[in-house]
Amino acid sequence: MSTATGDSTQRSAADASGAPGNRVHHVRAGELDGHAAVSGGTVGSKKLWMGLVENPPLSATDNHHHGASEAGIYVVSGHPVFVYHDGTKEVRVAAGPGDFFLVPPFVPHREENPDPDEPVVVVIARTTQEPIKVSVPELYQLAEDAAQ
Repeated sequence: MSTATGDSTQRSAADASGAPGNRVHHVRAGELDGHAAVSGGTVGSKKLWMGLVENPPLSATDNHHHGASEAGIYVVSGHPVFVYHDGTKEVRVAAGPGDFFLVPPFVPHREENPDPDEPVVVVIARTTQEPIKVSVPELYQLAEDAAQ
């Protein structure tokens, strides 16, 4: 097995505008563009967005969904609570480090961090190259036929 070395901190203009599909792109810690690590703008991704998000202690996002994009979430640290509506009531799912979640397309939800001291850090992957977040006034159950 051969290895190659190189300075991935120096990206050519081709990386952001039409990255060649025949190389691996490395985004080092500290090189994120806001929350985005892998996106059309950072490495020329066509179908994938990945990023790191930190929610401070005693915080909550607004109610939202991610459009037609699926979202995969990995909990790095902290103890977030994911909230969605099952058609009858709000459902609260507590998580911890090492847990994974799938949020299907168009499903309204919210993330909360009830801890007064510890931030929540998650890695998010979405099936679009850019982050989509559509705020909604309240949580509601997504009809099965609307999800398709």
